[in-house]
Amino acid sequence: MSDYNKIIDLELTQLSGQTSQPPWKQENDEYKEVVIVEGVPVLFKAHELNKSIEFSYEFPSNSDFHIKKSILDKKASEIFDLDFNLSKFYKYLNQDEKLTEMTSFCEGLRLFLAKDKFESILSSICSANNSIVRWTKSIDLIKQKWGKSFEFPSGTFYGVPSLDAIINSFEDDQEEFNNCDFSDISLCENNLKACGVGYRAPYMKKASEILSLEMDFGEISKMSYDEAFDTILKLPGVGPKVADCILLYGFNFREAFPSDVWIKRIISHLYFEGGDIKVPKIREFGMEEFGDYAGYVQLYLFHYARRSGLMSELKK
Repeated sequence: MSDYNKIIDLELTQLSGQTSQPPWKQENDEYKEVVIVEGVPVLFKAHELNKSIEFSYEFPSNSDFHIKKSILDKKASEIFDLDFNLSKFYKYLNQDEKLTEMTSFCEGLRLFLAKDKFESILSSICSANNSIVRWTKSIDLIKQKWGKSFEFPSGTFYGVPSLDAIINSFEDDQEEFNNCDFSDISLCENNLKACGVGYRAPYMKKASEILSLEMDFGEISKMSYDEAFDTILKLPGVGPKVADCILLYGFNFREAFPSDVWIKRIISHLYFEGGDIKVPKIREFGMEEFGDYAGYVQLYLFHYARRSGLMSELKK
């Protein structure tokens, strides 16, 4: 087998719908996003070359900020999970005849991990019963409305809003109209529902309040998986699937196996002869069967099903 350890399919990784964050801004073959490192806004620029990834960095215009490239490279490597041994993972997949085809359909796909844990929570809540296109657009709009703007030589980029910014945002146009000096409610666009989040708006506000008053991101990272899962489930708008997305993409709990109706259909087809297995049992099976690879296997299963035509077959 070829040495897959350092390869990455940057486009597939960016566009795979992982709820750590929306895809970075693409210009030609380069992806760009502002990342806060040691309190400093830095524009990360990622470029794929010969199935590997190269990074360059910009600091805000007219600033004297400076951070060592080694520190920035380490952060970039964490976001794109470059230390994960894909060669070893592919050998693991090839031991199971049901999974062997996934390597060719998903070669170079890596976890796209959160650059900001709060962004991952907002993204995961927004992704529930939603398309990738819609939730990523909503999160980008939320950042533009309530995130801090940064000017770089490459242009303007927006950071993740603070907890307080979401707590103090208007939920919908009616609330905005009641509190602002507008003559026409159709002019109200500075509210969460105007970003397309729909019924998730109150969940996002209430979750921000709980995170501000009752939860500590650092403490969640130190918890066992089970304790972290139970903690995240306390957030409104968060069921088991969304909780596992938050833990996998936001907090790097690799044993998480986000399970919904599509993963249920795929696992049922591959392992249970198409039997009607309930989603909680599918989640339990995935965690027990795949162990520390559960998160990666779930990611690969979903994109294998999309690319191979299996998903279209299962729709019938």
